[in-house]
Amino acid sequence: MLPSTRQLQHFIAIAETGQVSKAALLCHVTQSSMTASLKNLEEQLGASLFTRHHGGVRLTEEGVRFLRHAQKVNAALREAVFSVSERPSYATGPLSMAVTETISAYVLAPLMVSLKQRFDHLELNVVELSREKIVQKLLANELDLAIVLASNLAPSELQCQTLVRSPRHLWGHPDHPLMSMDRVTLSQLADHAYVLLDMDDHVTTVEKYWAEAGLRLTPHYRTTSIEAVRSLVASGYGVAVLSDLVYKPWSLDGQRIMRRPLADPVPSMDVGLAWAKARAQAPAFFELKSFLEKWFKSSGEHPGFRAGP
Repeated sequence: MLPSTRQLQHFIAIAETGQVSKAALLCHVTQSSMTASLKNLEEQLGASLFTRHHGGVRLTEEGVRFLRHAQKVNAALREAVFSVSERPSYATGPLSMAVTETISAYVLAPLMVSLKQRFDHLELNVVELSREKIVQKLLANELDLAIVLASNLAPSELQCQTLVRSPRHLWGHPDHPLMSMDRVTLSQLADHAYVLLDMDDHVTTVEKYWAEAGLRLTPHYRTTSIEAVRSLVASGYGVAVLSDLVYKPWSLDGQRIMRRPLADPVPSMDVGLAWAKARAQAPAFFELKSFLEKWFKSSGEHPGFRAGP
């Protein structure tokens, strides 16, 4: 017998939180129900998916392999449910949309599939640009719409609508001393090696909330690769503070990464739409904008997102 979708969702929640109790809260079930669900799943598969340790659970090699497939199945199911409510559009004409590097890396692939299914007759040109280029082209009427990290978007000539708020957490190796704490302050974090991701406006945001805490961040390693961050964190080299949008509970070589909340106020990573206020928009623009609002709201049901207002 194949596992149920509920079993897959329970398994994914345990893998992403690293604790059965937290997964139970996330899925709104009792801890005993979550434990029974995992036990039944492991019996069905004939394999142990987790090893137990003092801080919770870790994926086995079999668990890592199964998690990748389970997440794909769960994402496909969400996409299938979303597709039922969205009939094909007959909107035509050219539309240009830009995305930043973060959106391109972590959101664009499933979004493009949905866009193709919904807007098969639309001449949609999607490009990846820096935030500065996007602002310039929107104001010059060279772009119709952009999906950006909305937190630092300043020009008053632009209209911005937040779609998703993704919380930031501390990432670390399961045996890192900070991972044994319920909440971590930035001053405690300052005593440990820090891996800084240099992508989009992340560095500016990080420096700002560290300065607001009266602290200065001195990274031990700075990289433009999220996979490098994951690998370094998972190996125990250092820790990082990143959005749940880009979180995965393992590195490429299958080492575990855990998360902990921060005690200091840290802004969420906000994903939003941006367009020029003064630009006269075609009907297809409003249809595309409405679709994106619904698509991101559907994505907001994932633990890594909170739907925006």
